[in-house]
Amino acid sequence: MTDPRVPILMYHAVAAEPNDATRALSVTPEAFAEQMAVVADRGLTPVTTARLAAAWRAGRPLPARPVLITFDDGYEGVHRHALPVLARHGFPATLFVSTGWLRGPHDTGGAPDAMLDWDQVRELAAAGTEIGGHSHTHPQLDQVPAGALRHELVRCREIIADQVGTAPLSFAYPYGYSDRRVRAAVRETGYGQALAVGNGLARRTQGPYALRRVTVRRRTGAEEFARLVEGRGIGRTFARDRALTQGYAVVRRARRLGGRALAGAGR
Repeated sequence: MTDPRVPILMYHAVAAEPNDATRALSVTPEAFAEQMAVVADRGLTPVTTARLAAAWRAGRPLPARPVLITFDDGYEGVHRHALPVLARHGFPATLFVSTGWLRGPHDTGGAPDAMLDWDQVRELAAAGTEIGGHSHTHPQLDQVPAGALRHELVRCREIIADQVGTAPLSFAYPYGYSDRRVRAAVRETGYGQALAVGNGLARRTQGPYALRRVTVRRRTGAEEFARLVEGRGIGRTFARDRALTQGYAVVRRARRLGGRALAGAGR
């Protein structure tokens, strides 16, 4: 059986004037429209995260040249700027929301920029956008204790089910961070699949709880975007990102092990 490689695009804010906290990982409305035109012109077929995972789990074929369009966090510009473009092309997408950041009854504060409210989330869902989980308050999940981890996952899932009417099937790790413990907790909470970052193409052999994505950001030019959706030159494009990620992973692993040692010493 072949193991096709699928580009999963990771967006955050779509905004003309984002704040400093979100600028690097934002795209302008004009850039987003141009990028979706590239997807259409090249004959790519957007699918949701749930559809991709279900097809791979059951061994069913995917449409020709599949691509995923995903958004993290829940920024207001996804409704204001991205939704009309997606609707014009008839493209589905997946929106992963941090429920404690969205405007409304469950807002815990601390959101980095202007966020969606639940009416807007429901409008996105009605237009064909899959609503997925992204934790409640967006912590680094592999750094929190078991009780806090479960709360982040369960609270997020319960709020989405209550506000949208259906429980989320898909999850995206905040900051892209996970480990075996986090992935097991995501599965046990009821999510069927989860996305990391990795800046590589997704493959079935990665498993349903560690599917890779490629980052689209403000400095992503037209030529680079075309390479991303065609799966070309991704290793070169993200070589610096991967080196930094590997270095930081060593630091974070040491912190986690140090924390466990301290906890054991305190018993």
